[in-house]
Amino acid sequence: MNDAHQPRLDAPKLRTLLLTDLCGSTELVEKLGDSAAAELFREHDHLVLKLQRQWRGRLIDRSDGMLLLFERPLEGLGFALDYARGLRELGKAHGIRLQARAGLHVGEVLTWRNSEEAVSIGAKPVEVEGLAKPMAARLMMLARPDQILLSAVAESLTRRAARELGERGERLLWKSHGRWRFKGVPMAQEVHEVGEIGIAPLRSPRNSPKAWRDVPLWRRPMALAAEVAAVAAICVVAWFATQPEPAIAFAERDWVVVADMRNLTGESVLDDSLEQAFRISLEQSRYVNVLSDLKIRQTLALMRRDPNASVLDRQLASEVALRDGARAVILPTVASVAGQTHFSIEVVDPHSQATVYVVNERNDGSDMLASLDRLSHGLREKLGEAMRDIDRSAPLPKVATSNFDALRAYALASKHYARRQFAEARQYFQQSINLDPGFALAYLGVMRTYLSTADNQAALPYLEKAKELRSSLPPRDALYLDAWTAELEGQPWKEARAKWDMLAQMYPDYFAGPAQSAWLDFGNGYFASARRKTRQFDASQNPLRDIAFELRGRALLAEEKYGEARQAFLQAEQLGGYGPNRRHAAALAAAGDYPAALAMLDGLKLDESLTNGFEMMAIPFDAGRLDRARDAARKIYAATDDAPPILRYGLRVSALSILQASGSKEEVRPRLLPLVEEILQAAGTDRNGSRDDLAMMAMAAIRLAQRDGQRIPSRAFALVERLADESASPPLSNMLAVLQAEQLRLQGKPGEAVELLEEAGSKGNPDFLQRHVAMRDALRDQGRMEEAAKENRWLGSRRGLAYMEPYGALVLQGMNVSDVALARSQGMGLAGSPEPPPGRAVAAAR
Repeated sequence: MNDAHQPRLDAPKLRTLLLTDLCGSTELVEKLGDSAAAELFREHDHLVLKLQRQWRGRLIDRSDGMLLLFERPLEGLGFALDYARGLRELGKAHGIRLQARAGLHVGEVLTWRNSEEAVSIGAKPVEVEGLAKPMAARLMMLARPDQILLSAVAESLTRRAARELGERGERLLWKSHGRWRFKGVPMAQEVHEVGEIGIAPLRSPRNSPKAWRDVPLWRRPMALAAEVAAVAAICVVAWFATQPEPAIAFAERDWVVVADMRNLTGESVLDDSLEQAFRISLEQSRYVNVLSDLKIRQTLALMRRDPNASVLDRQLASEVALRDGARAVILPTVASVAGQTHFSIEVVDPHSQATVYVVNERNDGSDMLASLDRLSHGLREKLGEAMRDIDRSAPLPKVATSNFDALRAYALASKHYARRQFAEARQYFQQSINLDPGFALAYLGVMRTYLSTADNQAALPYLEKAKELRSSLPPRDALYLDAWTAELEGQPWKEARAKWDMLAQMYPDYFAGPAQSAWLDFGNGYFASARRKTRQFDASQNPLRDIAFELRGRALLAEEKYGEARQAFLQAEQLGGYGPNRRHAAALAAAGDYPAALAMLDGLKLDESLTNGFEMMAIPFDAGRLDRARDAARKIYAATDDAPPILRYGLRVSALSILQASGSKEEVRPRLLPLVEEILQAAGTDRNGSRDDLAMMAMAAIRLAQRDGQRIPSRAFALVERLADESASPPLSNMLAVLQAEQLRLQGKPGEAVELLEEAGSKGNPDFLQRHVAMRDALRDQGRMEEAAKENRWLGSRRGLAYMEPYGALVLQGMNVSDVALARSQGMGLAGSPEPPPGRAVAAAR
């Protein structure tokens, strides 16, 4: 009797189960309120009913979520996809975000119908049970909002049938999330995700107490902790067992500071001599860079320490190293123990001031220099230099001197040179030569003191002697000697540039190489190349770093980059500790700021530097202050009587250019040809490395004479042609073409003049301002007024080049500035009456 009231169980059936959960339903009711939430859920029920009919789904249970049965897995997938999209649209209509998560599984289920009596008191019409139901529930609970997760069985069946969905099925995204463990299920389950573009999150599910990712034993937290502990224990044991010698992170071309040598022998003659010998040996390395004495002195001054009185010990040397970016401090010590001389080198980390390692060498008194050399080699090897490179270094006894008095004199000379006390340095270098006439580095030292004061002629005998002893020089100093030989005795443009480039490439942190190479490029009109090369010697370790910014400013000004040029000049002034100079004033004038330029010029004195005279004449002329320009030109011409030829002739030709352009032609005329002869005579006998500059000065004077209508002696023309051919310097070749073209123009052959100038411009040489002036005049005489006007516009836009064109030690500045000023004042007015006098044209334009 009682069994008759029990529901009858149907046979197990294979069905697709879909479980969904509406995310945040409670918060939704609280946010919307009961009435609005009820209305929303009514629309939600309508959506579910519609999708049930469409996908033939049977709703078994519902609360915050739903349990649905489907005949086919594809129908369950279609319902889930449309349900996710429908929720989005429904939420958008109500101004909220509706999301659901879903789990889809295929498996056997048992179903039965409850009695009408049971249904009437709240039971569900149909009940579903079986393992498939909790499996679907686990998948649903694992899912993130908007995520549809499938079991492996469901994924296989739905993916194969997805093409029935048409184009929509082709755009579905499928992703495997790997193997997962479900609570109560002994076997790991593959979990997959499916969804549409823009809706599916395609992110790995989160672990939960009822579902977690199946990972190998060795990847589980406890196992990982045990593994980490075991590895740590092994590492600690290995670290203690294989503890290496202390080391420092030293790389190729890093810098070191060599501290003052501690002399514990009691022999004062070793104080400076051994330290200098050690430096000579260490500086042969291309792996280790030694901070120069001059840079150390500058840093000590910035630290408010007296460079002359400070002892560079461990602490102070470490502070200097940290300021200048040096990687290590070298502490040399010499002591006498049991009748033997002990040398030691401590390598110190400047950050901790701790000794990293020590290199030792003993000497029984036979050859101290050889011992120092071995000590230096040992240090270089410790710092990481390859032995094959160390073995290439010249032996210290060969490149230094065994006379310790001579070595000490050389050391004292080097200290004076670092202080820029060139006369005192020269005396000590000379004393070193007197004590050891075969000491090649001492001859090189005397030569450098003369070159530093621009007395090239006095440097030549020492250059010759150093050449005789070249085999006794360290490799770097031998290259340095070769480069100066090419510059002072040979043809600088043909030979010196390659020599300086070689020195720069082999010893990139020996700043003399890139600096001299950049100056040669600038001096021959290759302004962009010179500017780029200044990057090679503007390092903070360069004690003459300001020179790099000074040269960069000049190159930028020649390239018409006035603002950048001013910034470079400002940096140079800050680094060098000096005030604004004449190039800075020229940058202001080129930018058209004449009041500031003239005010800056007022702060410069002719008696402090004769070279200030160039801008003292050119800037007032450019500003239209012709009386001031003429007065300055006359004063400077008279002030050069006792100046060296390179200054005397450059300033005099520039002064005559300003006087001629400002209308004082009668005053200029009788001086030109005698000045040409005087300069050519000086060029013919030059032994000072200034022949190219003197040749350019002679050509500039000839150009002025041509403008004055004077007949140029054939001998003068022949001499300048020979000088230009011998030099092969691009500026001299350009200037020679200008002179020859001007002669043709004056002879009534402007067409031939144009051809000659075009040929000169096609040779790939740097642009030359006077070539454009000559081209403009020849085109105008030929009647080609549009082309002449184009040249005139080019000239008017080259105000920076007019000031900075460096040929002939700046001899063309006065001529260039006056020509550019005239071009700007003429504008397009080339087709009218004869050319007005330059001075009046400029004054009228102001």
